[in-house]
Order: sequence, then structure tokens, then C-alpha cells
Amino acid sequence: MTRNIGQLDRAIRIVLGLALISLVFVGPQTPWGWVGVVPLLTGLIRWCPPYALLGIDTCKKP
Repeated sequence: MTRNIGQLDRAIRIVLGLALISLVFVGPQTPWGWVGVVPLLTGLIRWCPPYALLGIDTCKKP
């Protein structure tokens, strides 16, 4: 698994994931907040399966 998520994309995914997960505990308290686990994990491991399938790479290469 080679990295395909850049710094900005990573930061957005982590913030979005944490915001969605917080919906489980605060706010409408809906189980849909657990969907936030997906962007959180892809942001932490810096690899996104759909990006790999579509050939998208937001990571800067030296």
C-alpha cells in the first residue's frame, strides 16, 4: 500500500471523521456518526482504496 493521500486531504479527513464520530455522543446521537470511522482511518493510514482504484494521488512526490 503506497500512500495516496496528501497533507491537506489527510487533515480534512481526520477532522471530518472526528466530527462525524462526535455525532454519536453529542447532538442528534445518531448511529450514522460511526461512518466517520472510514475517513478517520483513511486519514491516519494515508491510503484510500477508491483513490487507488481510480488512480488518484494527492500526495506530493519528491
